[in-house]
This record gives sequence, C-alpha cells and structure tokens, in this order.
Amino acid sequence: MARLVLLPLFSALLLATAITTSEAFSKTVKAPFPHKPEMLTHLRFYFHDIVSGAKPTTAKVAAGPNTNTSTTGFGLVVVIDDPLTVGPEITSEEVGRAQGMYASADQKSVGLLMAFNLVFTKGKFAGSTASLYGRNQIMSKVREMPIIGGTGAFRFGRGYAQARTFKFNTTSGDAVVEYNVFIWH
Repeated sequence: MARLVLLPLFSALLLATAITTSEAFSKTVKAPFPHKPEMLTHLRFYFHDIVSGAKPTTAKVAAGPNTNTSTTGFGLVVVIDDPLTVGPEITSEEVGRAQGMYASADQKSVGLLMAFNLVFTKGKFAGSTASLYGRNQIMSKVREMPIIGGTGAFRFGRGYAQARTFKFNTTSGDAVVEYNVFIWH
C-alpha cells in the first residue's frame, strides 16, 4: 500500500522539478550586428508573365478537380521565373527575376495567392531579394500586396507592392505588370 502512495508523490515531484528547471520560451538578445538607421526604398519595374511561345516563364504544376470548369480557375497552381525589367518592353534592361508561385485561391472572383521572391541581379541591390506574399485580385486596377522580408540590403525588410496591369494579351495570356515596391530596411 505504501508503494501505491509513494508512486504518485514521486511522479508529482519529478514533474515539478521538470517544470521549474525548463527554459523560457523566448528571450531577447543583443543583435549580432550593429543596427543601422531604417530607410525607405522605392523600386519601380515591370514584371513579364509569359505563358505562351517557345520559352514561357511560367509552368502549370497543379490543378484541382474542377479547375477547368471553374470561372475563376480555382485550384490552378503556377510556378514562375518571370523577368523584371526597367521598362515595359521585354527588350529593356533586366534588373531581376520574380521566382516563386501563384495559385488561384478564390471560387467567386479571380484572386491569386502570390508567393514569390523578387531576386535583384543588377544595380545597387544586386544579390538582394524581397519576399512578396499576398492576395492579388488581378481584375482590380491597382492591387496591393505585402513585402514580408528579404535578404542582403533588404534583410528585415517590410513594406508593400502595388501592381498595375500595363498590358494583357487575351489571345496568348501573356501579361506585363508595373510594380511599385516600397521597402523599409
């Protein structure tokens, strides 16, 4: 009988010891590098989403069971590696790539979930990235999506991107979109 009484007591003591010696969930530490003053950078470029031709910059990787009959393309998932240029012409200087994916995520209107990195390859921000993640209602005149981080010059970056369709070819499906991106970093 004494053994039955000691077992719950021993378990309670063991549990209490484990709880009191555990470490905190989080702690604040001094940054491993000096903090620099924040600045706001405005970037303006053109995003070329090429779905047609011999070298498309998009690839359909998945579709839902009703994607083909959906009025919004619901369930379609596309991976992209789209050029970013200084002007609206595909022949203008390329300053980076948009790499990631978008998915049709709305059953009632055309709304895309955009998740991609803006990878800068030229100029002052070459080697840096900015991560964009958000909703894009492509039928709206101006769409706003959040910038949720970055690397290089945009480490700890945050901000937003405004997208405006510059040109859309209804036959090919190719699009040129003007992006104005504002990043605190």
